[in-house]
Amino acid sequence: MIVPIYNVIVLLEIVGRPWWWILLLLIPLVNIAVGFIVALDLSRSFGHDVAFALGLFFLGIIFYPILAFGGDSYRGAAAAT
Repeated sequence: MIVPIYNVIVLLEIVGRPWWWILLLLIPLVNIAVGFIVALDLSRSFGHDVAFALGLFFLGIIFYPILAFGGDSYRGAAAAT
């Protein structure tokens, strides 16, 4: 039970969003917009653009391993800038 919640907390720390965004992810229809914003921030944190964020959002099973095992480096939290 705690692992999925902690997973989202770490993801939000990586992209630079506050921890209380977890509550926004629990609201129906709002979670779609917030999920895309988090995917966009994640792609920008690694130097990618909106097209990669769309890939993370719609085809996460493919794009998250590309992000994990690719040669891209973390450039800092995109939401903090």
